Amino acid sequence: MKVLVVNHGFPPTFNAGSEIYTQTLVEGLCKAGLEVRVFSRFENPFVRDFEVSSKTVQNNGISYQIDLINVARQKDRYVTTEVDQKFNQILAEFRPNIVHFNHLNHLSLGLISEAHSTGSKIVFTLHDFWLACPRGQFLQINYGEAQINRLCHSQEDRKCAVHCYSRYFSGIDHERDIEYWENWVRTRREEIGKLLPKIDLFISPSEFLGSILKKELGISNLSILDYGFNLDVLEGRQRDRGTEIVFGYIGTHIRAKGIHHLIEAFSKVRGSAKLLIFGRERNETTPYLKELASGLRIEWLPEYQNEDIVEKVFNHVDVIVVPSIWFENSPLVIHEALQTRTLVITANVGGMAEFIKDGLNGLTFRHRDIKSLSETMQKVVDNPSLIDDLGQRGYINSPDGNVLSQDMHIEKIIHYYRRLSQ
Repeated sequence: MKVLVVNHGFPPTFNAGSEIYTQTLVEGLCKAGLEVRVFSRFENPFVRDFEVSSKTVQNNGISYQIDLINVARQKDRYVTTEVDQKFNQILAEFRPNIVHFNHLNHLSLGLISEAHSTGSKIVFTLHDFWLACPRGQFLQINYGEAQINRLCHSQEDRKCAVHCYSRYFSGIDHERDIEYWENWVRTRREEIGKLLPKIDLFISPSEFLGSILKKELGISNLSILDYGFNLDVLEGRQRDRGTEIVFGYIGTHIRAKGIHHLIEAFSKVRGSAKLLIFGRERNETTPYLKELASGLRIEWLPEYQNEDIVEKVFNHVDVIVVPSIWFENSPLVIHEALQTRTLVITANVGGMAEFIKDGLNGLTFRHRDIKSLSETMQKVVDNPSLIDDLGQRGYINSPDGNVLSQDMHIEKIIHYYRRLSQ
């Protein structure tokens, strides 16, 4: 069986949730004996648009080819003919039985039609709301408005134009600008509606995300399958707790992840506590976050290789905080913390609340409420026994507290592939 795996980014260049999952999927499929090829992107402004760079990756006895297309300047188009054409050439050369899409942002929705035209079976793993929300997170931009990043619950064409695309307005003819972007949003949804019947199976890692996409898009061919993890990598945590409570944040330095709320909340915590922030610094955001954190017991630590996450991260923290201001899907960091039996504090909504039940296997706070987050962190400082009492429960969807293994996840994925191929 040949599988072509597609995602809008791939490690090490891009290293967020869908990228890490895609790499894990590819390596797992290769280990299971499938022939796998990857289509993704790179961003080099000094190279021609849509140039393809191909290489063979060899790691731990597995081998696969990865084709990266240069998409350095295209950010908001949802169909790009040149990307479709390059993808079509790879389809003709590789002739996959299965095309497994993960995310098409920065690539092209047209890839679905290209894959369908070859007779390949199409699987689409959902990682956020992108098919139902042009920005992917149901989180408004609110350019120039008093309150930024307001939560949203569904696509409404005019609302999207006004609150998410006003940053592109000419500044001259407000109504004409709204009309243009309203049409852009509506046409995008219409195009997605045409493509949905071409997808043989959707996979959602969480019940929450699946329910939203069913409601918004009316899809029915959807299976719930949580992410799988290399449990060997998550073994061996050794944490000797000292006199201070060490909180940790793992993730990108962007507003959607709520890192600014965490810093503000931590500034109100009293007692012996420290916050470690792990992740790749971003020139456009990190300096301002460091300014916000000035004078606080906060350490900024670099990005790490995922196979080193226990040694580099979990051996040094007592609590992981996931303060995202959007709904999230099935955060990898929550699963990793649960598997290492590290206490998790997160918000009481969406994919975060699906995996953390307050007082059972972690603590939750009122979403987007800095005071509530601070009070929850303070509760741990005042009652350190919570770290062990709640942290030891682990993943609530299994009797032994262990998250789904990578091997079991891959086994289920291959089962889907075989069922579609019959």
